[in-house]
Amino acid sequence: MTGELSPIDKAKFVAAKKAAEYVEDGMRVGLGTGSTAAWLVRCLGEMVRDEGLRIKGVPTSTRTAELAREVGIEVISLDSAKWLDLTIDGADEFDGNMNLIKGGGGALLQEKIVATASDQMVVIADIGKEVETLGAFPLPVEVIPFGWQTTQALIEETLVSMDVLGRTSTLRMNGQSPFVTDEGNHILDLHLNRIGDARQLSMVLNQMPGVVENGLFVDICDVVVIGYGDGRVEVRDINAGTIEESMLDFAEPDNLFTDLVD
Repeated sequence: MTGELSPIDKAKFVAAKKAAEYVEDGMRVGLGTGSTAAWLVRCLGEMVRDEGLRIKGVPTSTRTAELAREVGIEVISLDSAKWLDLTIDGADEFDGNMNLIKGGGGALLQEKIVATASDQMVVIADIGKEVETLGAFPLPVEVIPFGWQTTQALIEETLVSMDVLGRTSTLRMNGQSPFVTDEGNHILDLHLNRIGDARQLSMVLNQMPGVVENGLFVDICDVVVIGYGDGRVEVRDINAGTIEESMLDFAEPDNLFTDLVD
């Protein structure tokens, strides 16, 4: 089936497959949300089925929880797990310091909570997600529905003093209605183009009344596993200071993966 995959899907698949090697029997694993994370959940489901892998997964969204149960992964809550050995998740952007923008799938709050409750965070991404400076991808900010327009105005006013190029924001929509997160909140997407100081911006945003969390993940990611369309995989470990490259052979995934092909 891999012969039918586009280069971008091949890149996501090999990144997920490589990252699955970090998962060991008995681990409590945070399961990310998004298209690349879905590949990872499928890979782990295959390991559970074919290799007898025993893990407990803490999903970062209702749709990830549904997928994990579907492929045979035991799902538990973060409160039940207390602490996680590992979280594997995707990213919308990552820079050379392994700072991330996340939240394109609308699950940034649970994703950040789960990631920071883990001994290690591994990010899986295709090479197209790497940027020199964060900000081309709109920065998601989760806000409570009450007074969201006032919160939006406050954010845009504050951006004037931040090291960013753009200062506009839009309410994320789901058809004709505002997008609603699993926590019942809305998301404002900030169109910044370039973020000069991600740490400062994250701190300032989270101090605003009405803001629940933002999609900047600073000093949270430990490893980035980068997939390429030709099957190459690059693993960058910020703690070890290492970069390793390998080539993954494409096996024929079975029906666990069929619904992930466009």
